[in-house]
Amino acid sequence: MPQVDTVLSRADHIGTIGARTGIQRDKYTITPGLYCVGKPTADSPVLVTANYKLTFDALRNELGGMNVWILVVDTRGINVWCAAGKGTFSTEEIAYQVQRAKLMEVVSHRELILPQCGAPGVSALKLKTACGFKGTFGPIRATDIRPFLAGGKMVDETMRSVTFNLKERAVLIPLEIFLLLKPLTLTLVCLVLFSGFGPDIYSLDHALHRGGSIILVTIISVLAGAVLVPLLLPWIPGRQFWLKGLLLGILVAIFTVLRFLPFVGWIALTGMALWAMSVSSFLAMNFTGSTPYTSLSGVEMEMRKGLAIQIVSALLGLLCWLAGPFFL
Repeated sequence: MPQVDTVLSRADHIGTIGARTGIQRDKYTITPGLYCVGKPTADSPVLVTANYKLTFDALRNELGGMNVWILVVDTRGINVWCAAGKGTFSTEEIAYQVQRAKLMEVVSHRELILPQCGAPGVSALKLKTACGFKGTFGPIRATDIRPFLAGGKMVDETMRSVTFNLKERAVLIPLEIFLLLKPLTLTLVCLVLFSGFGPDIYSLDHALHRGGSIILVTIISVLAGAVLVPLLLPWIPGRQFWLKGLLLGILVAIFTVLRFLPFVGWIALTGMALWAMSVSSFLAMNFTGSTPYTSLSGVEMEMRKGLAIQIVSALLGLLCWLAGPFFL
């Protein structure tokens, strides 16, 4: 039986940085199966988790000095919450891993401790029928596993409550920025190249000067949507993320008007403002799947509304920006 260390190594911490920044997020997995912490016996509890290594590490890091079993199910390298919504952290997958690990021969009891965030994907009743083990939902956070087990598997309100504080919001930012690098670089290059078109057909000087202006506005808009929105989330008016991003985008648009009014015409200035609002709004909407503020149906409704406005705003903005030199 594979023995699990409860102290994270330097390699584990480096891997965590890689996962948090998106460098190796898609392949950061461990092999599904049964693991042991300490010296568990047939009476020791069985904790179920996902095979996303960041999730697995967060759990085992809280189990120092304990004797428990960990049953890792194959969620295709996705965390418990997202996997439950996508159907990979499911009743069927848990039952399959129970049978594959021959858990009935390992433990004398018939109980699995399930992560609370996995509840949308698991039916406790069907699980008992499928594999003979009942499912008991534990706390949301791995940090509460020890008091949960010590307290007779009873949970209080704090163990059931999802938080989204400043630290939890900030940890999402590096991944968002990393995922943006390639498309943002390509977008900026295209903006610079197309900024050179004008009455003189094409001007490299215009490409550099006008391109520099739109690059600055774009980068500020990215920071507004991908950094300031999650950091200032509770204090930005509105509930929907696209609207929160739009409000910060309006502030960027005001900055754009004040900064570039003497240098570009109103047509191009309008284009820059519309572009700024669409970029900030779109990036803010990327956080809808990371918070307890939204629901699946709410996200779908928000995307239908937000994307329509963002697409129209971005297209009009780009057209105005390109047409600006012809109306000076």
